[in-house]
Amino acid sequence: MGYAACALAGCFWGTGFFFGKIALAEMSVGHMVLYRFLFACPPFFFVVRRPRFSRRDWMLLLLASFLGFPVQYLLQFQGLAMTTVSHAALMVGTMPVILAVGASIFAHERLDWIGWLALVGSTTGVSLIALGGGHRGSPGQGPTLAGDMLIVLSLLIALVWVLLNKHLMLGHSPLEVTAYGLLAGTIMIAIWVILRDGLPPVHGISIKVWLALAASGLLCNTAAMLLWNTGIHRVPASRAGVFLNIEPALGSLLGVKLLGERLGPLAWVGGGLILAAAITLTSAGKGVEEVIVE
Repeated sequence: MGYAACALAGCFWGTGFFFGKIALAEMSVGHMVLYRFLFACPPFFFVVRRPRFSRRDWMLLLLASFLGFPVQYLLQFQGLAMTTVSHAALMVGTMPVILAVGASIFAHERLDWIGWLALVGSTTGVSLIALGGGHRGSPGQGPTLAGDMLIVLSLLIALVWVLLNKHLMLGHSPLEVTAYGLLAGTIMIAIWVILRDGLPPVHGISIKVWLALAASGLLCNTAAMLLWNTGIHRVPASRAGVFLNIEPALGSLLGVKLLGERLGPLAWVGGGLILAAAITLTSAGKGVEEVIVE
């Protein structure tokens, strides 16, 4: 059940950049992210119970929400606005390696030579994709180095969110951590976006964009986050990382097939290196071994 939940979460996350790019055609990054989270919250009002967090747990939850939602998502979708869906999706392929390295440092999981080799391969892949960003299709619409690097920076922040959530779920259910984390994060996003960009637009938005916002909120946030937290509650974080490979594969496919984007030769090679590194690391059973500390 843990692996199945992580796999389904990866499928939903794989559509996130595609829906995001559709919405960004008619609104700013901040307003798009805010609407996405506003659509994600309502289902939790029907299932959430009174919280049982200690003061320390509340502090960890609020820190995780701040980093995992306003900081991570605003950076990530600012990066998407500056690059292509296919490039952004391939950059997400570095997350399993980032997760494994983070788990080896902070969660008592050991990284051996296979893990370090995968890290080198993944880093090389990122460099090749970034170098391939210089080949643009239409002016202002192609991939950029700045956009690609913002995606990677958002993934480093996502690592902290994952590890904090895993710690919180030692004493609380995945539903409880997901629901209150998402609600707190949405409030933080609303305060920041409204103060910075004003109230989000209501009129002049096409049906296509509203549907994309609703799908991204309900599938890529509500469903995916609950499934992911359920999964990593049952399996080691580093082992669950293999299912994050679904996101770059599906995301780049949607960008190329449905949005007509192009990947240059360096991007194809870099994407292959990232996926190969992530699959080797998380499925070989040797790169990361969990150490149980009594």
